[in-house]
Amino acid sequence: MLDSVRLGENTGLRVSKLCLGTMNFGEPGRGHQGDWTLGTDKARPIFKAAIEQGVNYFDCADIYGIGASELVVGQVLKELLSRDEYVLTTKVSMPMGRAANQGGLSRKHILEGVDRSLKRLGHDYIDQLIIHRHPHGIPGQAQTPIEETMEALNDVVKAGKALYLGASSMFAWQFAELQMTAERNGWTKFISMQNHLNLIYREEEREMIPYCVNSGVAVTPWSPLARGILADLPDRIESELNHSIEATTSSKLPIGLSKWRRNTAKNRPKSPWHGCLLLKVSPLPLLAFRRKRNYPILLKRPKLNWRLKTRPILRRFTNRCRTCYLSVPPSDPS
Repeated sequence: MLDSVRLGENTGLRVSKLCLGTMNFGEPGRGHQGDWTLGTDKARPIFKAAIEQGVNYFDCADIYGIGASELVVGQVLKELLSRDEYVLTTKVSMPMGRAANQGGLSRKHILEGVDRSLKRLGHDYIDQLIIHRHPHGIPGQAQTPIEETMEALNDVVKAGKALYLGASSMFAWQFAELQMTAERNGWTKFISMQNHLNLIYREEEREMIPYCVNSGVAVTPWSPLARGILADLPDRIESELNHSIEATTSSKLPIGLSKWRRNTAKNRPKSPWHGCLLLKVSPLPLLAFRRKRNYPILLKRPKLNWRLKTRPILRRFTNRCRTCYLSVPPSDPS
């Protein structure tokens, strides 16, 4: 069973060490991830498996399935648990339609977006409202003054519609600016940062992670398996992924990634993760590097029953954490 930890050092809220992400739940065919979306009936056993392993932390967003994910998540959680047994987050900012004010972080969209999310979820409140991006980092949307965004978020909390606030995927200086703006005006500050971090993409270690650790903000990394690349994908799937990326961006997978995968597979018998699938080990550095800090990790894949049985692996891993974790160097600062 997973242990529960405080969500950072600035709150008494306790959550499981792993969080179940819900982008792959909703209405098949709806939204940008509709081709791999699971409906309610297929989502239910995944939630049950997660709950049986001690997961009580669930992450959603209005943009997932353009609202369909919130419908599924709200329904399933109400079927399986009482409201005081789980922690639920959702996000706001991404465009939910083509109208001028259906996206962004203006006061209008925040207040209207939260109300619509609560209606879809079938809840009176959410435990944490996360802004999906910085107010100036949402494609195609107006660059809302940060004071307007932070005051609107504070009003959502004061109205009891969200208990806590979180942020996601921005530069460390932008996050610090938002926090200082809230502190200066006596508004509610963010208690967590949901950022992109895994063994391949480690840029967050430069500034964001140190800032969060120093200020007591929880870190809930997304994509710990690098969209499946760290799950030791078969060559066929990797080839299809390469083809998909080339068709949309005229680029290939990160330089050296294929070579790194081959070397990892070849050297695995000599590594701390000998005998273990990369799928099991990939999230462990995110747990290990925390030292005494307790931060959850977002996992968005279904086979949680065996994936969470990692204590023996984690002990072996942490014994040689430096060797293993540094096997994939961070990006060159230059």
